[in-house]
Amino acid sequence: MNYSEKVMDHFANPRNCEKMEDPDGVGTVGNPTCGDLMTIYIKVEDDVITDISFQTFGCGAAIATSSMITEIAVGKTLDEALNISRNDVAEELDGLPPVKMHCSNLAADGLKAAIENYYETHQQS
Repeated sequence: MNYSEKVMDHFANPRNCEKMEDPDGVGTVGNPTCGDLMTIYIKVEDDVITDISFQTFGCGAAIATSSMITEIAVGKTLDEALNISRNDVAEELDGLPPVKMHCSNLAADGLKAAIENYYETHQQS
């Protein structure tokens, strides 16, 4: 499979790859077809994602997209972060092979799940 240099870099040197202590929101998503499982953790202050990390069990593309979504989302408002799409993640990685696009979908879905969990646990709408 042909991966971009950015994908290989984020796979070999993932950013923000750790379980966060006392997160404000947690989102876990998985793809039963390929077996990828991803958890995104967020800290929020004044409606802005101030810290974000992840744990991923899966292929190199899943790890790279998890890493990339943390770089894209940090510093964004929750509304801005909710608008990050699978295509945004793939574009930031200089593309993904078509059979691996589901991995970028997981990263965007994991972020959305963490934000939804934040809203649920902090009783906001």
